[in-house]
Amino acid sequence: MPFGKAQVSIILIISLLISLTVHEAAHAYVAFKLGDDTAKNEGRLTLNPLAHLDPIGTLSLIFFRIGWGKPVPVNPNNFKNPSLHNFFVALSGPASNLALSLIAAILLRIFSQNDLVTSFLSLFIVLNTFLMIFNLLPIPPLDGSKIWHLVLNDEAYYTLERMGPLILIAVLLFSFTFGGIFSIIENISFSIVNLLT
Repeated sequence: MPFGKAQVSIILIISLLISLTVHEAAHAYVAFKLGDDTAKNEGRLTLNPLAHLDPIGTLSLIFFRIGWGKPVPVNPNNFKNPSLHNFFVALSGPASNLALSLIAAILLRIFSQNDLVTSFLSLFIVLNTFLMIFNLLPIPPLDGSKIWHLVLNDEAYYTLERMGPLILIAVLLFSFTFGGIFSIIENISFSIVNLLT
């Protein structure tokens, strides 16, 4: 069943709200289990979307269909192995998107005869697969940047972390203009979706 732009936008916004909420809550949960209760004390250990919404990210989501959640506060000093445990906390976000894709793929097989449900789930899988891959890029402040903390000394990592936002903006601007990394991630996402479904 074909959907208009308004319907696609609504499906996308709902999918993003669910995905971003679970993504940020996963960070908070893993940090708490590894010994850091910072996020828990700030009310982030919850699946309530309001706790994870970033004002600018939410407005961007509504008007441009691209959004982000409020970063989960983490204090690595509370971990026994700060760089390794910080990596696990970072990895939990993309892992949650993979889990959501797998769950949606199972539901897609169950409700394959319902056009509305299959349309929602198909977009949901693509979105979460895209979010997983995008967040694994080793560019601060994305989750994948924590990979560098395992191989770089603290000074080199923090230098990269300071430069990260500028690098990310440059990558995004190039991708929006010429396709670039978005096209690559999109192709990988659809390949994974084909495997899941």
